[in-house]
Amino acid sequence: MVFTIPDPILEQSGVSPSEILLKVAILLFQEERITLGQASKLADMHRIEFQMELSKRNIPIHYGSDDYQNDLKVIEKIL
Repeated sequence: MVFTIPDPILEQSGVSPSEILLKVAILLFQEERITLGQASKLADMHRIEFQMELSKRNIPIHYGSDDYQNDLKVIEKIL
């Protein structure tokens, strides 16, 4: 899907297209509408880089018991 923001609005906002994507990704992540991985892809950032952005903004990473269990399974496969 392509989303177009008219140039005058973009110029008036003083925000670059990449900043807009980052803001949308953060908002959707905060609202738990998308996962961390999806948000980092939307923002066109590596997952760690996106996590660092969240940290800079004091936004917690949602890490629930399901995430923990999945991580344990991955670790067990590695070991």
